[in-house]
Amino acid sequence: MTAFIPYGAYWSTPFARWQGSFAHLHSIEFAAHVAKSALAERDLSVEDFDFAAYGMTVPQYRSFYGTPWFTAMIGAEHLAGPTVNQACATGARLVATAMGEMATSGVQTALIASGDRTSNGPHAYYPAPDAPGGTGLGENIVLESFNKDPFAKCAMVDTADNVARKVGISTEEQHEVAAFRSEQYAAALADDRAFQKRYMAAEFEVPDGRFRKTVKTLTGDEGIYPSSPEKMAALKPVMPEGSVTFAGQTHPADGSAAIVMCATEDRARALSPRKDGPVVEVLAVAQGRDEIAHMPAAPIRAANRALELAGLGIGDIDVLKSHNPFAVNDIAFARAFDIDWKTMNNYGSSLVWGHPQGPTGLRAIIEMIEELQIRGGGTGLFQGCAAGDSAMAVILRVR
Repeated sequence: MTAFIPYGAYWSTPFARWQGSFAHLHSIEFAAHVAKSALAERDLSVEDFDFAAYGMTVPQYRSFYGTPWFTAMIGAEHLAGPTVNQACATGARLVATAMGEMATSGVQTALIASGDRTSNGPHAYYPAPDAPGGTGLGENIVLESFNKDPFAKCAMVDTADNVARKVGISTEEQHEVAAFRSEQYAAALADDRAFQKRYMAAEFEVPDGRFRKTVKTLTGDEGIYPSSPEKMAALKPVMPEGSVTFAGQTHPADGSAAIVMCATEDRARALSPRKDGPVVEVLAVAQGRDEIAHMPAAPIRAANRALELAGLGIGDIDVLKSHNPFAVNDIAFARAFDIDWKTMNNYGSSLVWGHPQGPTGLRAIIEMIEELQIRGGGTGLFQGCAAGDSAMAVILRVR
C-alpha cells in the first residue's frame, strides 16, 4: 500500500548543536510545545488524528510514558500509540509504523513526531547482585552509544573508517564532500533562508525549562561552523589508523520534527494547509543491514530494497537525500549506484546541520518534499544509516 502526506503539514525546529540553546529542555515536553503551535499555525485540530507515534532515542525523565504523554500534552488525550526507537533510522521507522497501522488497523490520519536531546545525556546504573560486592555497571547513554557497539566492539567512527578502507576513500575526498555539502546548505540560507522558511519558523522562540517565557530567539540552526579547506587539511584522523577527521562527520544536536500522514489522497488534500499544493505519496519504505562494523554502507542495501518495492531504478530518482553522519556514507552510496555524489543533498544534510538522532530523518524527508515541489514534482529517495550496521530508506513522489 501507499500513504499520503498533506503538503505543508509538517515542521522542524532549527537544530542546535549539543550543549547549546535547547540543552535545558526536556525533549518530549519540547516536542509537544512545538507541535501545539505548529498544528495551530496550520489550522490542524488534534481531533483530525486517529493515531500517533513518537520517536526518541535518548531517554528523558519519565519518558517511559512516551507517546501517550506527548499526545496528552498537545491536547489529544484520545490518542494512544507506540514510542519508537530505531536509533538514527527512527524517522523512517515512524513512516513505516504509520503505514502499517493504516494497512492493519484502518487508521486514516496519523501524527508522527520525534524529539531528541543529545545534550546532558542520562547516565544509567544497572545493578548486578551476582557481581563482586554487588557492584553494577554504569553507562553514559549518549557517549557510549557513539563509541561502544556491544556486538561489533567498536565505535561508529571505526565503521566509517572500515568502509573507507574497503571502498578506497581518502581523507581528501571526504573533505571535498564536506566542503561541497556546506555550499549546498548555504543555498538553503539564501534569500533570507527562503528554503528553510518553507517548513521552519523564521524566528524560533526558545522557551525556558518550564515553557512559561521565551529566553532567546533563533533564526536558523545553531552551532554550524563555516567550511575551511585550510583548516580541514590541518586535521588529523580521529582514530590512529583511520581516515575520518572531525570535518568528515556530523555533530550531535538537539531538536524536533513531525509529519502528518494520511491513508488516502482525498484526506491528505483536505488537511493540507496549502490547498493549491501538490500531492505527496509515499511509495515504499525498506530497511537493510550490512556486514559487521560497516554501518555507512548499509543504506545501499536499504535503498536497493526500497527501489525494488517501488518498481524503480536509481535513474528514476529525481531528488536524493541522505542522513550522512560521515562523508564516507555519500561517497560509498554514489559509487555503489554509479552516480555523482554532488547530485545528492541539495539544500543541506545532517552532515552539516547536525544530528539529534530521532528527528534527523524526518527533517531530511521534509526537505526532500520541498525540493521536489520546487522542481515541479518528481520522485525522491531518502536513505540513512543507523546503529548496528543497519539502515532505512523511504521513496515518495510529489505530483
